[in-house]
Amino acid sequence: MLAVHFDQPGGPETLCLKEVAKPKPGPGEVLLKVSASALNRADVLQRRGQYKPPPGASNILGLEASGQVAQVGPGCQGPWKEGSLAMALLAGGGQAEYVVVPEDHLMPIPHGLTLIQAAAIPEAWLTAFQLLHSVGRVKAGETVLIHAGSSGVGTAAVQLALQAGAIPLITAGSPDKIKAVKKLGAAAGFNYKEEDFSAAALEFTKGAGVNVILDCIGGSYWEKNVACLAQDGRWVLYGLLGGAEVHGELLSKLLAKRGSLLASLLRSRDKKYKAELVAAFTQQILPHFDQDEQGALRPVVDRVYPLKQVMEAHTYMEENKNLGKIVLEVAPLSRS
Repeated sequence: MLAVHFDQPGGPETLCLKEVAKPKPGPGEVLLKVSASALNRADVLQRRGQYKPPPGASNILGLEASGQVAQVGPGCQGPWKEGSLAMALLAGGGQAEYVVVPEDHLMPIPHGLTLIQAAAIPEAWLTAFQLLHSVGRVKAGETVLIHAGSSGVGTAAVQLALQAGAIPLITAGSPDKIKAVKKLGAAAGFNYKEEDFSAAALEFTKGAGVNVILDCIGGSYWEKNVACLAQDGRWVLYGLLGGAEVHGELLSKLLAKRGSLLASLLRSRDKKYKAELVAAFTQQILPHFDQDEQGALRPVVDRVYPLKQVMEAHTYMEENKNLGKIVLEVAPLSRS
């Protein structure tokens, strides 16, 4: 089968397509013929040599995919049969023509969504769901500050926060991105290139601060994060795009707020945790993607590239131009 490959860490120019062995499903696994796979920041970091796959995971890029079940492995007890359409949460391997998936990491594709849209759901939406509910314990009426609010995780988190009765605020790097995410339901947006988001968040909350922060930036934002965190607030860290180093009195300032710093990653979680998360998301959230429902949740897809243009897709992501997800189309497939 064809798969995205790079011989050594580097820029987008290192990427190519290469013939590799097609994987075989083991006990409790299915083989998915991939129709589409969305791009994530983890793919960029892995390509640069900054993010190794967890033990036992495929070295091929791709943390989410949609497609058709091509083979069911021994011992599978779920509903999946050959020919079933599904979307999958992956630890790797999605940017290829086939990928092996534990059967309980698959989800049905919601009514009214294309396979392209479905490919943009698993990693981004399960990450946002986990950060808000499992880690951040968001409550109705609370204010949530979402950094990179125009990203795949950000646009998902805005919609999920609203659904939970919370008030989502975002940071983004352009007025156009802020305007677009406000249309999804963000109560306010702060352009981090032009204003102090911390001061703006405090002004919005009349000095009370935000109850939850979803932070994929890290080091460069720590001081402003703590400054706008409410008493007993939860700062949920899930990325380090702004660096890992902290210089200053983080602990004393966090202690004064009685704040919690909670760190979370999804890719490195064990299979049981992921299966339970997928089950909870499937039961609680997936029905709200039904496009016949008023106010339905929707994945935001910015651009679609054919798999052979994976280098261009990575370049586009690194330019931070995207609003929502960038999707690689592997093999066009009709829902019918």
